[in-house]
Amino acid sequence: MRIEAGDAFLLSSPQSFTLASDLAVAPIEAARVFSPNVSEVVSLGGGEDCLQIGGFVRLDQACGGLLADILPPLIHVRAASPHAAVLRWLLDQLVHEKLANLPGSNLASEQIAQLVFIQILRAYLEASGALPPGWLRALGDKRIAPTLCLMHSNPARSWQLEELAKAAAMSHTTFVVRFKTVAGVPPLTYLLDWRMRLAEHALRTESVPVSALALSLGYTSESAFSNAFKRTVGMSPKRYREAARKQELEAA
Repeated sequence: MRIEAGDAFLLSSPQSFTLASDLAVAPIEAARVFSPNVSEVVSLGGGEDCLQIGGFVRLDQACGGLLADILPPLIHVRAASPHAAVLRWLLDQLVHEKLANLPGSNLASEQIAQLVFIQILRAYLEASGALPPGWLRALGDKRIAPTLCLMHSNPARSWQLEELAKAAAMSHTTFVVRFKTVAGVPPLTYLLDWRMRLAEHALRTESVPVSALALSLGYTSESAFSNAFKRTVGMSPKRYREAARKQELEAA
């Protein structure tokens, strides 16, 4: 794939790849080039052929899969795209923050990097046409999106199909069929999956007792929550938390 001046691209899967200004040049392992200077400017050869600004966004381990699983391996935003103009402005600001070294520049750079990520996703959504069934397609559906917002904003509530259908201004049957068509799963299955994603995140990042977590997600007892979690994730909440902490210690 030819990347030209003003283009932007996002690699959304951990596949190996070669980036070159001349395919006849022998490739060099990137780790040798960037590490440990990951935040610095690195030159290859004469360093005059091109300038590339790169970075990465780390998705949440529990909820990030919702997004990563539906993205193509590579998203290419060409310079002629209207989104490219916004990306150029953001990248100019990112360079300015790095060079000016003003107070709060690291935080500002992180926020700008996230905006770059969002802008590339917007470009993809606009150019991709019909998305495969999933939460992202459901969020783009004007009739179904309000019901997702309700479930996201109050996952502890015992949502009834009639309530959700009313929010979508549809009949019960029509709503269930349309929801499954765009989201890939029935409404209450989606709610269960969303609760489990929130539970995984909380178990990884918080010290809230399992009983309190169960209550915050709409379960009347710890055992009911633990059974639902084990059916979905494959292990009990306590074992999941222990495994997550062990993994974190090993990575430190």
